[in-house]
Amino acid sequence: MDYSALPNIKHQDKNQFFLLSGPCAIEGEDMALRIAEQIVTITDKLGIPYVFKGSFKKANRSRIDSFTGIGDEKALKILHKVGQTFDIPTITDIHEVSDAALAANYVDVLQIPAFLVRQTDLVVAAANTGKVVNLKKGQFMSPEAMKHAVKKVQDSGNNHAWITDRGTMFGYQDMIVDFRGIPTMKAFAPTVLDVTHSLQQPNQTIGVTGGRPEMIETIARAGVVNNVDGLFIETHFDPANAKSDGANMLDLSRLEGLLSNLVAIRKTINGL
Repeated sequence: MDYSALPNIKHQDKNQFFLLSGPCAIEGEDMALRIAEQIVTITDKLGIPYVFKGSFKKANRSRIDSFTGIGDEKALKILHKVGQTFDIPTITDIHEVSDAALAANYVDVLQIPAFLVRQTDLVVAAANTGKVVNLKKGQFMSPEAMKHAVKKVQDSGNNHAWITDRGTMFGYQDMIVDFRGIPTMKAFAPTVLDVTHSLQQPNQTIGVTGGRPEMIETIARAGVVNNVDGLFIETHFDPANAKSDGANMLDLSRLEGLLSNLVAIRKTINGL
């Protein structure tokens, strides 16, 4: 794994997976700093390269009354403060071309949501900022198709693209992870497994997405065994009252135990 585009990332061990983790959405400064502090403590202890994740706004919502954010620049400034406070890289997702330049002023990695990864103008706008671009695989796309998204970033003069698998739609209200796609996508770019979003259960009846958080360790273990470069795990100290995606987030109190097990697995399969 090449970390040259993220000079402030710690523990650059090529044999270790890196971690993208934080709340689904930035709900306020205190919560963001509290979550980041706990994750930094854990990842420093375990030697895991870490990038703090938080959405500055949530544009893809099931209902018009769903939480979308606390204000774009307010949330982006919080992300910037997290990065400065703990000297760590940060990542947020963008939804419109105009978001790219704005968010690039505050974070180190721009994420393209799965539903938007075929939007050429959005991908190119992100690439043109020079930031790392994290391309989430569409729930409707094959692993092989992600080479075209990566090429859009590269053809824009940016060689820092990641791919993140967040599951594939199975019927109308469930997701599955096809682990055969990991080596396929790793041939195109560093590949991350989005553990928590791949356990979503979209609910078209009431407009509130469900999930299966009890399966987080199962999916994460399988990803590590199959040599993903990184893991994406959304976490919160009170998932039941989180303003977005609480049904599939990991309780922060369980993160250290999970990561300890995953580090042990990675060491075993690497013969360390």
